[in-house]
Amino acid sequence: MKRYNIYHRRDGRWEGRISRGSLREGKRKFHYIFAKTKEEVKKKIDAFHACELASAPCSLSISQIFHEWFSSIQYKVKESTAANYMMKAQKHILPIFGKKPAGALSSEEMNCFIRKKQNEGLSNRYISDILVLMKSIFKYAVRVYHIKNPMEEISMPKKRKPEINILDGDEQNQLQQYIAENQNHTTMGVALSMATGIRIGELCALQWKDIDLEKRILTVKKTIQRIQCPTDTAKTKLLITAPKSESSVRTIPLPECIISLLKKFRGKEREYVLSGNVKPLEPRTMQYRFSKILKNVKLPSIHFHALRHMFASNCVRLGFDVKALSEILGHSSVEITLNKYVHSSFEQKQEYMKRILMEV
Repeated sequence: MKRYNIYHRRDGRWEGRISRGSLREGKRKFHYIFAKTKEEVKKKIDAFHACELASAPCSLSISQIFHEWFSSIQYKVKESTAANYMMKAQKHILPIFGKKPAGALSSEEMNCFIRKKQNEGLSNRYISDILVLMKSIFKYAVRVYHIKNPMEEISMPKKRKPEINILDGDEQNQLQQYIAENQNHTTMGVALSMATGIRIGELCALQWKDIDLEKRILTVKKTIQRIQCPTDTAKTKLLITAPKSESSVRTIPLPECIISLLKKFRGKEREYVLSGNVKPLEPRTMQYRFSKILKNVKLPSIHFHALRHMFASNCVRLGFDVKALSEILGHSSVEITLNKYVHSSFEQKQEYMKRILMEV
């Protein structure tokens, strides 16, 4: 409904009258705006209405705002991303803030929320992921409902670089010896990851049609993960989808040392490499089997992803070009490769330092 009128005055100026409701005596109340042109008056009226909306409280709850926002982006992002948003909201955000009016959330409450999550033992990295989600939700609320954004003054907790434990040279040799003496689909998968740096989800989604043993190449074009369905239930499902990013879709040359093992277990094109049949093996099952192997060999417990870090570090030690290594790993930049995936042993640092020559 139109709440204003614009008039051309006798003095040449343009006047805008904005209705402000009725007074007790029955007379109407107006707010007046003046400018040299009609267009200027219209702009000032629009700005006045925007300020009014910004100062008006939003009666919708944060839960309602979240579900509105989620409906607007659900089909614009990957299914796994949408499921991750829903899980974080249902587990961390809505139980605390769900019933609160969106326009009433304060920065003090947000800081208390951060401290609470830290006390619960969540890492700063994970808390930051929750806060990024909340920023997106309130960015939507600001755009649609013109509320004051409580996330503007919130600082992200400082992230600590995660400590990745990898096996040293002797331990890697022990693992390779165990694989040689215990050849099966699982140990073949471990060997393939050690030889290519492939991610566990990519490995589990790998089918024999993705491996060309004659040309000695492996093509990564999908990944697998178990996600929580974005509904009110806690049901999950196994999802096979495109890899993590565009750069993750790649072709990897296979080293000769892995070829004979792959030939031994080669199956039909539609069969999955790890399971040996048309049903894929879940990443968490592969992690469990890998942990059992480490226990059998009496090696330190490490995550399967550490094999990827070991591969990257070994490649650098062997003199790989970092750009080529980055493409083999499926990274979007060499900085990710160097900052996250290259680990130098103390012995390697000692060897480098021996190369320094000087007369004293």
